[in-house]
Parts: sequence; structure tokens; C-alpha cells
Amino acid sequence: MALPQLVPSSSSTLTYKPYLHSPISSLNPDTTKNFNRFSSPSYKTLASPSSHSHHRRRPFIFRCSTSSFSEKHHSGSPESDDLVELPLFPLPLVLFPGAILPLQIFEFRFRIMMHTLLQTDLRFGVIYSDNTTGTAEVGCVGEVVKLERLVDDRFFLICKGQERFRVSSIVRTKPYLVAKVSWLEDRPTADEEDLDALANEVETYMKDVIRLSNRLNGKPKKEAQDLRRNLFPTPFSFFVGSTFEGSPREQQALLELEYTAMRLKKEKETLRNTLNYLSAASAVKDVFPSSSVFVLIL
Repeated sequence: MALPQLVPSSSSTLTYKPYLHSPISSLNPDTTKNFNRFSSPSYKTLASPSSHSHHRRRPFIFRCSTSSFSEKHHSGSPESDDLVELPLFPLPLVLFPGAILPLQIFEFRFRIMMHTLLQTDLRFGVIYSDNTTGTAEVGCVGEVVKLERLVDDRFFLICKGQERFRVSSIVRTKPYLVAKVSWLEDRPTADEEDLDALANEVETYMKDVIRLSNRLNGKPKKEAQDLRRNLFPTPFSFFVGSTFEGSPREQQALLELEYTAMRLKKEKETLRNTLNYLSAASAVKDVFPSSSVFVLIL
């Protein structure tokens, strides 16, 4: 079941927009099993147009980087002050811990990076970047859990978000970006019961948003599934943030927060504003049931 895409409006709230493509698959924590074949349209593409000239594929190459970690990743939980070198992949999107990210690698510099990672550690940093705000300082490690290499040296990847990091300094920019980073974790909260109650409130708003968005899109009426899936508040807050697809700056702000309660409160506010908007749209649709204006303007 897909959450609606949330995009920035001219105001500080978010407005509803139907998906134009399949949403991020983070609603299913075991998403990798749904990719029996790689489907190119669902991949984030980083390529030049000329890179599409070859389509013949080699057999699948599956690798799980859990067994490919370097020793530094097995020495226990990393301290936030420890600096490690990490190759960075600037993208116009935000990856959250636990979320699934399909990628198609075309650009020469990133193909070089992939060849290096295949020999060392199948982990790299995904960091948000756009032409207006530049490259962010906080990102998320992407772990390659499934990989296919094509005969023209392109790569199809499925990555899963792992720990967050903060860029401390740039090591080099060519042939690809490498930085020294420190690990970023949420700070502890005194009252875990209040945190759990807040997470339950956010889940309720999510279910209401799904219900109304399905109604506006003419989808069959059915109750939303258990969205928390017994997740603790912190990973649940990352899951919620990953569903705000289409609003990367909003997502980046959520990713950078170091308090779970603050992240959940902002997500609750966003979902409440979206729910108010959908409720108004639904009321107007009841008055003008034959109108298709909602689909056209939202």
C-alpha cells in the first residue's frame, strides 16, 4: 500500500500529489525479495543518453555486503567521534536508514567507484545535493544488497540504508568524491513511553492519509495495514520520513535531526496538514462527484 507523494507548496505546508510511478518500497522491510528481475524504469538513473546503446545483460551477480564489510565495521558500534573515509554519491534524493534505494549506474566516475567497492567494501554514502542548496553535510550509508553488472559496464543496484553520517572534511573529489565522516546517532530521550505514544499517533495519521488518498484516487476502500510492524520509535521515524517522497528538502531536514521525538513531531505536523488538505478535497469531491479537477491540479 503506497503513501501519497508529498511535495512542497508555496506555503510551509505540504500538498498531496498522486504518484506518477511506483513509490519507494520501504513500506515492505523485506523489499529485496520483490525484485526478481531488475526493472529499469524504477531505477534512479545516473547516465548520459549514449549509455543506453547496449541492452544485453550478463547473468545476475548477487552480493551481500554483510559478509564483505571491512574490519572497521565489525568492531562494535562506531563512536560518533571516529572519523572514517567514505566514498560519497551525491543524489537529488534522501536515503533513510532501513529504506530501499534502486540505482542504475551510468556515469564513468561512479562506475570507477563501483569497481573499487567490489574489491573492498560494498558501502558508500548517499548524500542529498541540488543546484540550489548544494551538497548536504548529513547523509546515509547505502549498503549494496543486490547487484547486476551489464556487458557495457553499467550496474543495477539495490541498496539499503544503514547508519547516518556527517561529513567532516573532503579527502578528494576525483575521480569520485571521498570524505572523512563521523557517525550520527539520535540522542537518548528520557521518557520512552511518551516516545512510543507519539509514534502511535503518527501511525494513525498515516493510516488516515492513506485512506483519504485512496478514496480520492478511486481505489477500493480497505483498512491500512499495521505500518509500525513493531518498529521502535527511532526506526519508525526514519520509515515515515522515507515516505515523504517528492519533498527531498523536507526529508533532509528530518534526516539531520538528532532527536527522535522532534522528528516524529515534525512528521505528525506534516501528516496532519496533509490530512486537512485531503479532507477538504474529499468534501469538495462529494459536492462535485463528476469533477476530475483534483487529479489534474494536485
